[in-house]
Amino acid sequence: MAEERTRATAAGVYDWCLGGHHHLPCDAEAAIAAQRAFPLTTRTARYNRDFLQRVVHWLAKQGVRQYLDIGSGYPTAGNVHEIAQASRPDSRVVYVDIDPDTVAVSNGILADDPCSLCIQGDISDPDAVLGHPGTGLLDFTEPVGLLLVSVLPFVEGDVGPLLRRYIGALAPGSHVAISHITAPEGEHARLRLEAAERQYNTKVQQRVNVRSGDEITALFDGTELVPPGLVRATHWHPPRPGYVPGDDDEASGVLLGGVGRVP
Repeated sequence: MAEERTRATAAGVYDWCLGGHHHLPCDAEAAIAAQRAFPLTTRTARYNRDFLQRVVHWLAKQGVRQYLDIGSGYPTAGNVHEIAQASRPDSRVVYVDIDPDTVAVSNGILADDPCSLCIQGDISDPDAVLGHPGTGLLDFTEPVGLLLVSVLPFVEGDVGPLLRRYIGALAPGSHVAISHITAPEGEHARLRLEAAERQYNTKVQQRVNVRSGDEITALFDGTELVPPGLVRATHWHPPRPGYVPGDDDEASGVLLGGVGRVP
């Protein structure tokens, strides 16, 4: 029997925040510590999942039938393949995660779905991700939905060249979806988020980094931002008109999201 890991992973912490069943005690410990420092951590995670779901639903309406979800975590209920296939049953999805345990559990979840799989890969190595045999499930001569939902905070330094490599591999008509944490406007909220970031980085294998709105906007270079552009993730195509958190919602204020179309 394999030894149970004792260091939290981003996928495990995210699963705990979403009320899932695939995290371990070390993941719960890290998530609770972050939650104590920034009490809106779990709400922000749910806003992030809601953004992913709305993006996939929107992309399916645009005719997208294949998706590359990098930094996917566990493909639990309401994830990409379920939403995409509800609109277009022939949709194909390749999930990518850096953690081998997450990949193994994910493929167990996906065992009965011939159009979806999970591969192990590091977003920082686009040649390995794009050249992986599992990525052959997708046809890169046709539009792809590239989903980078809260994965870029785990990449340090200038990620612009990395994004250009992925975008350069996409056919015209493809879309790139990005969500990313950012510093809130109020000083009190900013200090609490920084405390949560420190707590997280001491306990989780993948360190997290915060970027400014301008830095996140620059990640869409080479694409055309679709309306409403880069906004609070909660404000991107809300489920019904007028249904968005107010400006005083700190959990909403720390998460930006947008979608760019490859011209």
